Amino acid sequence: DGYRNTNLYQGGREKNQVSDDYRYQDGNYEGYVPNDGYYHGGDEPAHEEDAQSDVTEGHDEDDEVYEGEYQGIPHPDDIKAKQKKRAPAADDEYRDHADLMAERMEDEEQLAHQYENIIEECGHGRFQWTLFFVLGLALMADGVEVFVVGFVLPSAEKDMCLSSSNKGMLGLIVYLGMMVGAVVLGGLADKLGRKQCLIISLAINAAFAFLSSFVQGYGFFLFCRLISGLGIGGSLPIVFAYFSEFLSREKRGEHLSWLCMFWMIGGIFASAMAWSIIPHYGWGFSMGTKYHFHSWRVFVLVCSLPCLASLVALKFMPESPRFLLEIGKHDEAWMILKQVHDTNMRAKGEPERVFTVSYIKTPKQVDEFIEIQSSTGTWYQRWLVRFSTTFKQVWDNVLYCLTAQYRMNTLILAVVWFTMALSYYGLIVWFPDMIRYLQEEAYESRVKIFEEEEVSHFTFNFTLENQIHRNGEYKNDKFIGMKFKEVRFEDSLFEDCYFEDVTSSETFFENCTIMSSVFYNTDLYEHKFINCRLINNTFLKQKEGCHLDFEEDNDFLIYLVSFLGSLSVLPGNIISALLMDKIGRIKMIGGSMLISAVCCFFLFFGNSESAMIGWQCLFCGASIAAWNALDVITVELYPTDKRATAFGILNGLCKFGAILGNSIFASFVGITKVVPILLASSALVGGGLLALRLPETRDQVLM
Repeated sequence: DGYRNTNLYQGGREKNQVSDDYRYQDGNYEGYVPNDGYYHGGDEPAHEEDAQSDVTEGHDEDDEVYEGEYQGIPHPDDIKAKQKKRAPAADDEYRDHADLMAERMEDEEQLAHQYENIIEECGHGRFQWTLFFVLGLALMADGVEVFVVGFVLPSAEKDMCLSSSNKGMLGLIVYLGMMVGAVVLGGLADKLGRKQCLIISLAINAAFAFLSSFVQGYGFFLFCRLISGLGIGGSLPIVFAYFSEFLSREKRGEHLSWLCMFWMIGGIFASAMAWSIIPHYGWGFSMGTKYHFHSWRVFVLVCSLPCLASLVALKFMPESPRFLLEIGKHDEAWMILKQVHDTNMRAKGEPERVFTVSYIKTPKQVDEFIEIQSSTGTWYQRWLVRFSTTFKQVWDNVLYCLTAQYRMNTLILAVVWFTMALSYYGLIVWFPDMIRYLQEEAYESRVKIFEEEEVSHFTFNFTLENQIHRNGEYKNDKFIGMKFKEVRFEDSLFEDCYFEDVTSSETFFENCTIMSSVFYNTDLYEHKFINCRLINNTFLKQKEGCHLDFEEDNDFLIYLVSFLGSLSVLPGNIISALLMDKIGRIKMIGGSMLISAVCCFFLFFGNSESAMIGWQCLFCGASIAAWNALDVITVELYPTDKRATAFGILNGLCKFGAILGNSIFASFVGITKVVPILLASSALVGGGLLALRLPETRDQVLM
């Protein structure tokens, strides 16, 4: 008896042994014998009535499928067969690990072809389109996250008194979070599941994006955007791995390319919301003098809506059946595939179509998982064991991507992803900076210069803008309720003057003498007096904090540039989706990157704002096809249990390239155009040519 009892449980490898003996029973089912030899249909003898179950088919009265419902009571004959199988299974413990891995690889290859046939039987219809929009919202949230910080920086720098270094860090911190999130959450998605990890990813992003709109300090805001970026960075590899596992070979390239359009929609949404919300400074509230909720914070709040919508909708979607089969959960995978089939057939007006699959191959389970009982150790010891085990599994997956079988493909993809990100993200930051630089040059050319003016007993109560006053004398003058914008006083004298409720932006006093003057409720701080002589002056109730003094007249142009840049990728998205399965992924990547490199050379002729906007739109439209093809080929080159991990590593490297591109390209604004243009062009040419050495994947099934 003791030996028999031990045979009832053979460890983690036999936890799902019942899956191998599962048979779908249907009294109206006549049997289905496909040519591939993987399906086994209703040839079993009729079971006794007392062995039947009301839940055998996993349906309720309305013919709705329950996810994870138990599939039936095992027949006594099945139990006997299972007991016979347990004896050889016990020898697995003593078999060589290499033999087990070889058997698993053979099982995975059989499963890949069988799964392709099952997805074709399920069809492409309402279920895939529903999942398309749910995951599209998650991808849209990723596109929004890239633009949010860039749009709020001009307002946030005054609201939180940001220095130039602080602004630069805020611009890069999101990419840093995305880089970490892509690697970590992408790796976890291959162990915990696509749906679960995507929910975690979106929840982190939504929570900290929402929180960042309310925090006042720079440090807390920086931290919230970092964690928010970490969350949304993990969503990108999961979204593509998740959606690809519901698509057949004929549909995969096209529909993954259509999915990429949501990134463009996210950029358009962020640009439109920034344009309509941020300039309205009154859209907010204040609580005393310390807490301010200005319009740019409303914009940050609105930008979290796509993520929240996707998070809610995702709760109603099932886990990837391909992932469930990979970890041996045959019954749950079968139920989900039947749900997909029935949903699509009902939408097509064919509800009588029967899902004919009764058995699906499951790969050999090599890893053993031991559930830790609640009575074992303390809670943190149990969590430590789980964490260390999961970390080891994720790390093994990372190393697997560098094994001999995948090493060359991984290295080539890494270079292509990096060069593409360095050029693209560097240029999309460089374009707005160059437009601002051209605007500043034009603004400075219109400066008014006043020499040796003498003004006494006069009240200034209007705005002075873009002026330089040299060697002037101001005696007994009043400056009340006025604004200085881009005003500079040089070698001037102020005597017995009165300043009240004065607001200034980019205003300085250089080498001036200021005597017996009163400053009341102004923001003329000490750093605005450069090499000045201050004699017997009084400063009362100075303004505290930083203030949004002026609405920039050219802000709307920056929003328009981003809007047009996002919209310009629409033709490229359409072309890539229609041609992805016709010309192949490799030609799409190489051709798109080489055309983008040619577009970069025309930037030498961009000497005006309109020319820079035009070349930006052309570059973005040409490069989007390469991005789409990269997403598709990365999904297809790796097996299911390594797919999200590999995508996460490569996408993390992409974000590292974005950080370098932003830093390098921004440093040359106003200095030279040669270095950014040559760097972007050479990177695109090198990456495009190297991509041609990748294998074509449009005709292969998902492993």
